[in-house]
Amino acid sequence: MTTAWTPSARQRDRDAYRHSRARRSVVVSAVSTVVVLTLFVTGAVNAPGWPRVQAAFFDPQAAWASLPGVLTGLWLNVRVWLAASVLMLAFGTGLAVVRTLTGPATWPLRAAATVYVDLFRGMPVIIVLYLIGFGLPALRLQGIPTSAGVLGTAALTLSYSAYVAEVVRAGIESIHPSQRAAARSLGLSHGQTLRHVVLPQAFRNVVPPLLNDVVSLQKDAGLISVLGALDALRYAQFAQYDTASFTSYVVAGLLFVLLGVPLIRVTDALARRHGYRSAGGRL
Repeated sequence: MTTAWTPSARQRDRDAYRHSRARRSVVVSAVSTVVVLTLFVTGAVNAPGWPRVQAAFFDPQAAWASLPGVLTGLWLNVRVWLAASVLMLAFGTGLAVVRTLTGPATWPLRAAATVYVDLFRGMPVIIVLYLIGFGLPALRLQGIPTSAGVLGTAALTLSYSAYVAEVVRAGIESIHPSQRAAARSLGLSHGQTLRHVVLPQAFRNVVPPLLNDVVSLQKDAGLISVLGALDALRYAQFAQYDTASFTSYVVAGLLFVLLGVPLIRVTDALARRHGYRSAGGRL
């Protein structure tokens, strides 16, 4: 009959030392954080212009008054963000696949995809919003939507698909050619190889940078207010007119931060996990 394993005295001493060091690190980090925040707050509050800054940006009454409207507008930002995220992943993946095609017959497609990616990666998002949001309705064509939310979603999708395409293309090119050769030797077609062998591995390799693009998109979804959309920033603007305080914009910014922090933490965790695995470690 085997007995349960028990650590040796030396191992217990090592574990106790590690735990004590971890507790000490936590205490030192907490104390240093409190000291830094105290110094920062004390310096800001004692500044000569603090009362004016507080009334302009940190008025509790203005914040509470603007909160319901900003929350209402934030729901539009969330819907635009989610819709554009799905669309940019689909369109960006298509662009990446086109850019990895080979052969002279597909050169026009590769050239068009390359021009698209270079164009929209270099153009500021707000300019794309103006071009799509005001340019398309000005054409007065049948079937062109006029909703600022829909047009803003289209503009964000066009911009961010270019970034996603480069991320996915890097993932595709990271797959060793032997993977394709093995799949083709088993009788899979080019499309089946891409769908069942290459893309699943490519996406697994680039999940952290893809999520970073999703986080950036969540932030830039607030730019649809330039098209007149009744989003969080537009309601914050209305509240600023009523209260003569910019506090409503601070409220909107904090809500965007609270919306993005969970996804940012997930992205960081996946990045650490992916890096650890890439280094040959075990979970």
